Amino acid sequence: MPVELLKISSESPEKHVVEYAAGFVKRGEVVGIPTDTFYGLSADPFNLSAIEGVFRAKGRPETKALPILVNSVEQALTLVREMPDSFLELANTYWPGPLTLVVEATHRLPLKVTGNTGRVALRWANSKVVSKLIDAVGGPITGTSANLSGYPSCSNAGQIVEQLGNRLPLILDAGDTGGTLASTIVRLDGNEWRVVREGAIPDEQIYKTLHH
Repeated sequence: MPVELLKISSESPEKHVVEYAAGFVKRGEVVGIPTDTFYGLSADPFNLSAIEGVFRAKGRPETKALPILVNSVEQALTLVREMPDSFLELANTYWPGPLTLVVEATHRLPLKVTGNTGRVALRWANSKVVSKLIDAVGGPITGTSANLSGYPSCSNAGQIVEQLGNRLPLILDAGDTGGTLASTIVRLDGNEWRVVREGAIPDEQIYKTLHH
């Protein structure tokens, strides 16, 4: 089956389009969606076959965790086993936005979604499409970049079709995201932290926030 491309407004996402996409996610399928950085692959993080579908679509090694998108700090906290103080400090400063926080995952999450590491990468994207989709699904969704593993991230639907072809049933097309940098990834271990990947938020900004 060829992938279905469905237009959606990034500023005021159409309710029927969001609900249509949510139906796919609830059925355990993988949908391409725009975020505030690049396009992502959204699936139900609690559904093992959906998680496998994401790894399959990307050709991603299953030892790599899948980032999860939330639409509130409270929702993020339901996925964290122990919350370091630095988590709230960073989340309250940069969310919604291009910051991914890696912490110990709650046992509610399947080990597979953590890449068998027991750690989860969480982000609240500054995207109305993502936020509305999470509401319509009734919980968090995966948010790994919509590309083949090792290939460039996609800032528009056409690039996803080129890379992933018919591996997805649906892509929500909001035009080009204008993304040039991925989210910054910070790993938190108790009182320790380190920047795993510098992205849209520079290292020194993170440093300033945690050492004010």
